[in-house]
Amino acid sequence: MTAQYTYVMKDLRKLVPPKREILKGIWLSFYPGAKIGVLGNNGAGKSTLLRIMAGEDKDFLGEAWPAPGLRIGYLPQEPQLDENKTVKENVDEGVAETRALLQKFEEVSIKLGEDMPEAKMNKLLEEQARLQDAIEAANAWELDHMVDMAMDALRCPPGDADVSKISGGERRRVALCRLLLSKPDMLLLDEPTNHLDAESVAWLERMLEEFKGTVVAITHDRYFLDNVAKWILELDRGEGHPFEGNYSGWLELKAKRMRDEDRQQDARSKALARELEWVRSSPKARQAKSKARLARYDEMVAEAQREARDPSLEIIIPPGQRLGSEVVSFEGVSKSFGDRLLIDNLTFKLPRG
Repeated sequence: MTAQYTYVMKDLRKLVPPKREILKGIWLSFYPGAKIGVLGNNGAGKSTLLRIMAGEDKDFLGEAWPAPGLRIGYLPQEPQLDENKTVKENVDEGVAETRALLQKFEEVSIKLGEDMPEAKMNKLLEEQARLQDAIEAANAWELDHMVDMAMDALRCPPGDADVSKISGGERRRVALCRLLLSKPDMLLLDEPTNHLDAESVAWLERMLEEFKGTVVAITHDRYFLDNVAKWILELDRGEGHPFEGNYSGWLELKAKRMRDEDRQQDARSKALARELEWVRSSPKARQAKSKARLARYDEMVAEAQREARDPSLEIIIPPGQRLGSEVVSFEGVSKSFGDRLLIDNLTFKLPRG
C-alpha cells in the first residue's frame, strides 16, 4: 500500500434504535502499519465501528472509505465457517490463492514434459518463471508447514474434524487462523484473544508485531494491548479519542482527563447554581436585557447534559434472593461435541462464599 492513509472517516455518525447516537461525528485517518487498540464501555460502538470499516454495516451517516485496493480481513465475535467443509478445508480458504499458484506451477511443469513446438515451449518456460517468482515472493514452497504451524499455535481442532460439531471457541480459533494466513493489508479483530490460552496469545502477539499492515483490535486484554498496541482509540460518549502509545500510557492520560473533566464539571455546576438563582429571582430583580442571559443559561444546561455520561450505558442489577448453602451443584454431568468427550461424569458442589 502506498496511500498516505489506509482508512479515512469524515464526520462518521451512527444511530441505533430508538434514536441513540453511538458514534457522533468521528474524524479519523489510519496510518499504514499502525497497531491500534480500541477501548470503550459496553455499548460504546466498538464492534459497530469495526463492522463499518469491514463494509458490513453501510447504514451510517458521514463518510468512511478504505484506500484503493486495500484488502481488509475481519474477525467478528461470531465468525462464520462453511459447515460442509472440514476444519482444514476452512483454514485452506485463507491460502486459496497461494495454493492455486502451486497447482498452476505443477500443471505447467507437467506440460513442459510433453512434445511441442519451440515457440510454445518458450511461452511455457516464461510462465513457469513468472509463477516461480510469485511462489518465492509468497514463500509458498513452505505453505503446508506454515498452515500446520498456525493451526498448532492456535490450538485448532484436528484438520479432519467436522466443523458443525466443534465448540464456539474452536470455531473462533479456526476463523482466526484462516484470517491470519490470508495476509490482508488491514486486520480488524473483535476480541481476538477470547478462547486462546497463554501460549496462543503470545504467538498471536508475535504475529501481529511482525505483520506489516494495519491492525485495529477490540480487546479487554490489557497485557495484549501493552504488548501489541502502539495507538489507543477510546470511544467515549460517541466521540473518538486517539492516543499514541500503549495501554499503560493511555491509562495515565485517561486519569488526567478524568481529573480535568471533574474540575470542569465542578466549575460548571457552580456556574449553573448561580445562574439558576438569578433565573428564579423576581422579575424586578432582572434587567431588561436579560434574554441573552436566559439563553446562556439554557445553553449551559444543554452542555451539561451532553457532557454527562450516557445513562443507557449503565447496567443496574437489583439484589437477588439470599443464596443457600450451595451455589452450584453438579452430579454426573457429561458433555461432548460429536465424538469428542469434553466432560465425563463430573460431580461437585460449590458452597456459598
